[in-house]
Amino acid sequence: MALTDEQLQQLQCTATDIRRSIIEMLIEARSGHTAGPLGMADIFTAFYFHILNHKPEEPEWEERDRLILSNGHIVPVRYAAMAHAGYFPKEELLTLRKFGARLQGHPEREKLPGVETTSGPLGSGLSEAAGIAYGARMDKKTFRTYCVMSDAEHQAGNLWEGALFAGANRLSNLTGIVDRNNIQINGMTESVMPLEPLREKYEAFSWHVIEVDGHNISAFIDAVNEAKAIYEKPTLIIAHTIPGKGIGEIEFDFTWHGKPPKPEEGERFLKELRTLCGEIECCDQE
Repeated sequence: MALTDEQLQQLQCTATDIRRSIIEMLIEARSGHTAGPLGMADIFTAFYFHILNHKPEEPEWEERDRLILSNGHIVPVRYAAMAHAGYFPKEELLTLRKFGARLQGHPEREKLPGVETTSGPLGSGLSEAAGIAYGARMDKKTFRTYCVMSDAEHQAGNLWEGALFAGANRLSNLTGIVDRNNIQINGMTESVMPLEPLREKYEAFSWHVIEVDGHNISAFIDAVNEAKAIYEKPTLIIAHTIPGKGIGEIEFDFTWHGKPPKPEEGERFLKELRTLCGEIECCDQE
């Protein structure tokens, strides 16, 4: 079913609120990644507020869809989306990266209910997701498995083992999402280690591939729905995103891959996001 204008506006509002939470978390933590989480706010909003079959009040519900985050360093966006969806109080977001906190710099499955895997080593998530999807098919379960990956982690060989396995076993209950933001910690991906032609590589491994604007929530939801209609192979969604999306002065700047804003920078960024909230006219502007 297509989104109504009202539903789309509400999702856009939520994405902006999630971006604000990300900045607030990073200011408090004084460490963490900024560009990637901001760039993926629209996609995680789509997942937690429209796509996933899940129960925040029952995070271990057996029939839930599984969302695997392979590039664990962008986890602030997942934490923010989970908090806004009701998995835990929003106030807990300010414990990011603190000793003993549930919200570590990379997600830990045993610390926070609702996090499916512990991630950190790049390139591992797709194999984990493929295993979950394969097991679900063996057990005749109907839940779907989604795996979010960075583009730069496609420089890791073990990721391609997962891609081969999923294609060979025709895991149509598996959808991969590549955050194609073209940056990594030391530069632009196509300068450090070129990834293109990325689409053709996955197609050669027997995947169905869709490319979308990762900030167009409606288009991303349509792509996920298309993936559900593909029965003979797994689907990859290449989501073209802008690193640092929503903060004009840091968009496309790879130096923001792995650093947080200083307090004065963060306040400036929050002011910009509050202005965006006013333009959308439905955000919480407190």
